[in-house]
Amino acid sequence: MIRVLVADDHPIYRDGLAVLLASVDGLEVVGTAADGVEAVAAATRLQPDVVVMDVQMPRLNGVEATRRLATDAPGVGIVVLTMSEDDGTVFAAVRAGARGYLVKGAEQEEIVRAITTVAAGGAVFGATLALRIAEFFAAGPPAPTEAFPQLTAREREILDLLAAGRSNGQIAAALYLSPKTVRNNVSNVFAKLQVADRAEAIVRAREAGLGH
Repeated sequence: MIRVLVADDHPIYRDGLAVLLASVDGLEVVGTAADGVEAVAAATRLQPDVVVMDVQMPRLNGVEATRRLATDAPGVGIVVLTMSEDDGTVFAAVRAGARGYLVKGAEQEEIVRAITTVAAGGAVFGATLALRIAEFFAAGPPAPTEAFPQLTAREREILDLLAAGRSNGQIAAALYLSPKTVRNNVSNVFAKLQVADRAEAIVRAREAGLGH
C-alpha cells in the first residue's frame, strides 16, 4: 500500500484528487494540506511514501516545501502537480528534490503511474518536460551573467547586492533608488525565484555565482 499526502490550496481540486486517489487499489490517502507549511508539517509527521505537491500555495510555495522536506523527511518522494510548465518552475522543483513533475490536466492513470514510480524510487516527467530537462542539464550550468533569466536587469542587479550582504538602504544608496523602489524590486525577486525570504534568495543567488 502506497501512502499519499495531497497538498494543494484549492479545496475542490485537493479534495477531488484525494477522493480519486483513495479509490485506486494500492493507494492510501493519509492526509491533505492547504499550503506549504501544512504540507511540510504533515509529511514530517505522517511520513507518507509520496506527497503530491502544488507549486503556487500560500505561506510557503511548493518548491520551498519540497526543499525543506528533502532535509526534514528525505524518505518522502515528491510529485509536483501544478498549472505551471515554464522552465524556471520545472528546474526549481527538480533542484529542490522533486522526482516527478506533471501539469494539472494529466489523466488519472498518468498521476497514479507517477506516484507508484516515485514511491519505488524512480522519477517521472511528462515527455516534453523530460526533453527540456535533459537539454538543460546537458548544456551545463549557466554562466553567472545568465542566471535567473526571469529577472529584469535591475532585479538581477539588486539580487547581486543582496547576495553581497547589502541592506535595502545600502542598495538604495548604491543604485540611487528610493527605498520603496528597492523594496518593490526585492519583493518581485522573491516572487520570481519562488523563495520564502531574504536568506533563501541569498543562498540561491550565491549558488549561481552572484554576490562576489
